[in-house]
Amino acid sequence: MGTDQSDATLTYSQEQVQQILNLAIEQQAYEGEFSHDQLVEIAEELGISQIALNQAAQSLRTQQGELVKRQSFDHYRQINLRKKAGRFAIANSSLILLNTLMGFSFPWSLYIALLWGLRLGLNAWNVYHTGDEAYEQAFRRWERKHQLQQKVDTWLGRLLSV
Repeated sequence: MGTDQSDATLTYSQEQVQQILNLAIEQQAYEGEFSHDQLVEIAEELGISQIALNQAAQSLRTQQGELVKRQSFDHYRQINLRKKAGRFAIANSSLILLNTLMGFSFPWSLYIALLWGLRLGLNAWNVYHTGDEAYEQAFRRWERKHQLQQKVDTWLGRLLSV
């Protein structure tokens, strides 16, 4: 009984309430998904207005869309890095072979491989280092490019369908 009375007098901050509810939902053995009506009902029980619920749902959709775009961008950058690494391997192995056939008296191909490898390493650093301003700028440029491409595709589709 003592714990019931002490639980009734406890107070929680909004952050603590969110953490407790998140943990409780994670521990709940509910299989499947919640319907929109169930979400509205839960929000009503918690005293959350319909407007706040709709804004939160819209915000979540926006965040998920942004996450999908960023994943696509990261995948695009990784594919480009693999292409560059393949070109590096083919070109430099050919240069080293040519240098070897010429006697390898002066290892000029190794200097080319070293400089090209340095550039490839810096490129790899940029691809996998995603927490800085350069990443954000590259992402925004890529996003604008894709938005423009979608508009052009839509415009051409309409033009060709006429």
